[in-house]
Amino acid sequence: MDPEDLSTPELSGLSTMLGITITAFGDGECTVEATVTDSHLNKGGVAHGGLHATMLDTALGGALVSALRKEEWCATAQLDLSYLDPAYSGSHLYAHGRVIRKGRNIAHLEGEIVNQDGKTIATGKGTWAIWVNRPKSLGGSE
Repeated sequence: MDPEDLSTPELSGLSTMLGITITAFGDGECTVEATVTDSHLNKGGVAHGGLHATMLDTALGGALVSALRKEEWCATAQLDLSYLDPAYSGSHLYAHGRVIRKGRNIAHLEGEIVNQDGKTIATGKGTWAIWVNRPKSLGGSE
C-alpha cells in the first residue's frame, strides 16, 4: 500500500458515540482507546460487553483496512470475544488489533483489550470478508 494513501479512517457513529478514538493505524495494526464512563456500565456496575465488542470490532477492522488497497472493501463476517476481567468506570481501555493472515477474499485477525495498568480485559479474534470494490448493496459498482 502506498503510504500516501494511508489515512486514518473515520469512525462509525456508534464508535464516536461511545467515546472511542483511533490512536494508532497502519501496517496491518490498529489501536483504539476509550475511557469507561458511568453510561458504559451494565446493571452489575462494570463496563457492558458491547463496549468491548465495539472496541475490538473497530480495532480489528481498522487493522485490516490499513492493509487493504484504496479500492478494496471489507466487512466483519465473524467476531469471537472472551471476557476475562471487568473494567470499571474511570478505566482507560486500549484495544489493539492485528492482521494474522490476509488472502484475496478473507482475512483473519486477532486482538486484545488491556486497561491502563496493562491488565487484559478481553481478547478477540475474527474473520473479515474482502471485496475488490465496494459491493453494490453499499452503493458500489460491483
